[in-house]
Amino acid sequence: MSVSRTQDRLAKAHNKTQSKQFTDRYPAIHQNFGWKIPRYFNMAQACCGQWAAQPDTAKRQAIREHVAGQGLGRSWTFGQLQQDANRLSRVLRGQGVQRGDRVAIVMPQRYETAVAYMAVLQMGAVAMPLSMLFGPEALSFRVNDSQARVAVCDESTLEALQQARRECPGLQILIGVGQAAAMADLDYAQACQASLPTFKQVATLAEDPAVLIYTSGTTGNPKGALIPQRALIGNLTGFVCSQNWFGFNPDRADRPSRAVFWSPADWAWTGGLMDALLPTLYFGRPIVAFNGRFSPEVAFEILQSHSVTHTFLFPTALKAMMKAVPDVKSRYNLKLQAMMSAGEAVGDAVFDYCQKQLGITVNEMFGQTEINYVVGNCARLWPAKPGSMGKGYPGHQVAVIDEEGRVCPPGTPGEVAVNRLDVHGQPDPVFFLGYWNNPKATQAKYTGHWCRTGDMAVADPEGYLWYQGRTDDMFKAAGYRIGPGEIENCLVKHPAVANAAVVPKPDADRGALVKAYVVMSPDWQSRRPTGPEQTAFDDEVRRELQAHVRGLLAPYEYPKEIEFIGQLPMTTTGKVQRRVLRLQEEARAAGQTPTTVA
Repeated sequence: MSVSRTQDRLAKAHNKTQSKQFTDRYPAIHQNFGWKIPRYFNMAQACCGQWAAQPDTAKRQAIREHVAGQGLGRSWTFGQLQQDANRLSRVLRGQGVQRGDRVAIVMPQRYETAVAYMAVLQMGAVAMPLSMLFGPEALSFRVNDSQARVAVCDESTLEALQQARRECPGLQILIGVGQAAAMADLDYAQACQASLPTFKQVATLAEDPAVLIYTSGTTGNPKGALIPQRALIGNLTGFVCSQNWFGFNPDRADRPSRAVFWSPADWAWTGGLMDALLPTLYFGRPIVAFNGRFSPEVAFEILQSHSVTHTFLFPTALKAMMKAVPDVKSRYNLKLQAMMSAGEAVGDAVFDYCQKQLGITVNEMFGQTEINYVVGNCARLWPAKPGSMGKGYPGHQVAVIDEEGRVCPPGTPGEVAVNRLDVHGQPDPVFFLGYWNNPKATQAKYTGHWCRTGDMAVADPEGYLWYQGRTDDMFKAAGYRIGPGEIENCLVKHPAVANAAVVPKPDADRGALVKAYVVMSPDWQSRRPTGPEQTAFDDEVRRELQAHVRGLLAPYEYPKEIEFIGQLPMTTTGKVQRRVLRLQEEARAAGQTPTTVA
């Protein structure tokens, strides 16, 4: 599939609606778009090989390194990326890696991580990204379950992998990058240097497996979602729309703009790999790699020093940036053209901040590992509603369904689901192949042709979806159904709140009370006294926050209890783990000692 095929199809649908009003473009684009999936497709070829094959595009920047406090570090072209991927493919082949074998990639954002993905994918092997934040137990389960024989790691992950290896008899080779080289089985740099920079790519089918990503285990062990090569194609309409065409002008396809992408999303997760690294390279644009801890100050430094035009930032990150730098324009000169956000609801406070201070309208997006990038906004083509998840992106048939699989009428809560077929009855390429060695879990994911997400939402009459929370985040208090997102969004609007999570607290009379865990903003935290005076200060803030919510939402939604904590429990992908807080409350109610939260 040529690099411009998806843009062309979107552009044609877009051009057919140019004479219509702005709000009328969505239905026409959605109806006019259709998939054409080639029989053979390879992510590495589409993201790097095709660019490296042409002398002009081979010289384009692919990866650019950010050095904290300095800005641009080293950079690498598509030609260099391809040659280094070829060398690593030969090294892996020498270690016995064959088509379909799983190779663990356990590294942060860095150039060698991109090399590893291209090398594994072009071999027809399966890349298995593992987060650098995983401990030995998490690593050993995934390595054993996937039966991976080879892992590529650096100094940030070597120790945890070595500990995990004691429980992983099948893990035979650790390839060490950077400082990990001396203690690993194989020195990445030396082995690659001794290899030839050529490699014949395996001709993979679009249906062949490409990536194995383990989803978070909210109940039971994590499940490995097996992603096919074609899934990248299925992601592209969402990426193009959420990034406002990603510097692509449908009227001048021959003159793409100078787009630069950056996201703090870990390349070991769907959000970082499938929503940032791979689609950016697919469109022949550079992506910034930063191997460091996120902070609002570093985020603004990266955006400014690299003249970043397109980005993906989690709501949690945006909330921190909003509290740390309320007046962006007086401190930074940004070049942002588009921003996508996902993971949690952005909320109108952050939405407004981005419009006024960053000069862009946030395009919220929704998806999950199994069916990624399926719902969202595109401020260029249809109006974004603050707080809404958006609508199904072109090529995806999305609905809110009830327990029997029937589409819910507007205004009725239900579960977000995606149909295996698009509006023309053709297969949607975004779907995963199934859970690794777990056909029962795969079958349970579907009701007929509908793939359930486990996320609750309400559709309005115009088709916009409004996130209500995970199916296990919703709860009833005094007979009222409570969705935590709206209350959390309301709390964050108050200057005292940096972040918040709402969960049920068991109550004998009302079933549950609304309880909020609140992280104070840096400004208010600095004013918080120590000693006996802290109790009085906290009580005053609690009353103020309760009055704030009561004045903006329904009376039954205000938090009856508020607990201040240093930080919320978060997943490695930036989502609040309400389940941890909910279990803590249940343990307290049962008279047990709960696991404490910092």
